Amino acid sequence: MAQSLPLVLVPGLLCSARLYLPQIAALWPQGPVTVADHRRDDTVDAIAARILASAPPRFALAGLSMGGYIALNVLKLAPDRVTKLALLDTSARPDLPEQKAGREKFIAMAEAGKLMDVVETLTPKFLHRNRHGDEALKRVVREMAAETGTEAFVRQQKAIMSRPDSRPLLATIRCPTLVLVGEGDELTPPELSKEIAAGIAGSRLVTVPDCGHLSTIEQPDAVNAAMNDWLAA
Repeated sequence: MAQSLPLVLVPGLLCSARLYLPQIAALWPQGPVTVADHRRDDTVDAIAARILASAPPRFALAGLSMGGYIALNVLKLAPDRVTKLALLDTSARPDLPEQKAGREKFIAMAEAGKLMDVVETLTPKFLHRNRHGDEALKRVVREMAAETGTEAFVRQQKAIMSRPDSRPLLATIRCPTLVLVGEGDELTPPELSKEIAAGIAGSRLVTVPDCGHLSTIEQPDAVNAAMNDWLAA
């Protein structure tokens, strides 16, 4: 039997370990699985450093959305420790001014005690248009937001707003890389994943049909199949 490879999963904004429950069950036979804590710092560098401090010496790394921003920073800080990389529903670009303005608005709402109003506003962007009436998925989104809380949400938004442009990093990535995106992702559209895949030599791009931004819980079977192939390669 091949030596098992530890896997570190980084959740997205307002997301908890629930984002990866289907993957934990499906992927742990290939090696130990850890879900990183991305709630305690307000810069991607600090979050990445905290993850590296507790991660195994060498590991596979996957991140969705904000988790992808962090994963790229982890790789920037310690390229020799990341043996495989998966970037799910994410972007290598920094925020545009209008995106930063939107985040400032959400921070103000959350600090005014309206975090769940923020969640209700974001949920239609999180889920595929055909899944806006899926009460089970919407409940998971609310539960993850409650587990994140207002203070961590504010720190996460500040980290996202100040993140660097990771496009120059892409050409330096040498480890086996999976780039995956939902075909109906409205927050980080497929064009952004195509850009990432084009920038990383030898990467594999997977577009998941009938899927929005939260691919891991919207289409877990397709995501699990792609990640199993990535880990086994």
